[in-house]
Amino acid sequence: MTPHRRAAVLGSPIAHSLSPVLHRAAYAGLGLPDWSYDRFEVDEAGLPGFFGTLRDDASWAGLSLTMPLKRAVIPLLDGITDTAASVEAVNTVLFGDDGRRTGDNTDIPGMVAALHERGVRTVGSAAVLGAGATASSALAALARICTGPVTAYVRSEARAAEMRGWGERLGVDVRTETWEDAAAAFDAPLVIATTPAGTTDELAARVPDRPGTLFDVLYEPWPTGLAAAWSRRGGPVVSGLDLLVHQAVLQVELMTGRSPAPLALMRKAGEQALEAR
Repeated sequence: MTPHRRAAVLGSPIAHSLSPVLHRAAYAGLGLPDWSYDRFEVDEAGLPGFFGTLRDDASWAGLSLTMPLKRAVIPLLDGITDTAASVEAVNTVLFGDDGRRTGDNTDIPGMVAALHERGVRTVGSAAVLGAGATASSALAALARICTGPVTAYVRSEARAAEMRGWGERLGVDVRTETWEDAAAAFDAPLVIATTPAGTTDELAARVPDRPGTLFDVLYEPWPTGLAAAWSRRGGPVVSGLDLLVHQAVLQVELMTGRSPAPLALMRKAGEQALEAR
């Protein structure tokens, strides 16, 4: 009899996470009826206790982590991959047969895969809107595909210094400009918007007639004002759902050992879930 295997997503808030929809669709597509995927509301204070409950349960295969746990989890692990270490953020925990807990980061290769899917494999320069945790992952992804400078548009000198520091660490030539000049980002062949919902709405009217590619990491509400304006002007748009699906594909493959995960099936499940909200 095949043993039951478990996985889940942790975070706070977590109620609206699409991860269960995506992973369950993958299990169905891969013919894994004995796998289950749940969600748990867990904040930083509760994370060590939650890990304690898993100690003697061999059914656990892995965890997905969202904010605010991506850095808080690191001290609880036996090791992390070079990819996770590059941005000091773990969004995937894998449980080995030997009991080891290893942290990985599928956001970075997920970004690269989402861009590759839309034909963006190499760019000579790029722009990043914002300077939060997602922006550092964006820089790590750009380290793999951008051959020239990356300009980050930020709201404070402290944030600018952080982005330049990440650039030095990741081997990316990062230049910083103030948010007041953010529309200048649209001259770049690739723009990655990492800001919260509504932040870039003020820039929508300034999208040029022939824009490059926009990667907007939001997926709800969708489209954002910026993404809608970009599409109207004929520019390719990569969405946050594309990122979510591609990083989940990598998580499924790492947790189950089965490849390839059913990308199209997972994306369709995610789209249907968003339409039902």
